[in-house]
Amino acid sequence: MMTESKAGYHLKTIHRGLIGYPSKIREETEEFIDAHEQGCAIMALIELADLYGAMKAYLEKNHPTLTMKDLEKMSDITERAFKNGHRT
Repeated sequence: MMTESKAGYHLKTIHRGLIGYPSKIREETEEFIDAHEQGCAIMALIELADLYGAMKAYLEKNHPTLTMKDLEKMSDITERAFKNGHRT
């Protein structure tokens, strides 16, 4: 007998990732996209917070000398380059 799967929070099938690995970042990104597509701003923001945590765990596992502050600095530099219209 086949049973019908009912949706929980997410409407799409999202594969679980492992904390500290890219697969967890992918999971949280897919959950954010699904929440956004559902039009649920609160759930989307929660997923962004989870994505932040997944990124932080990835850094701690794979680049322990770097922090989210380092990523923020690079993001600010990239923003500056785009505002100025060039990368050099």
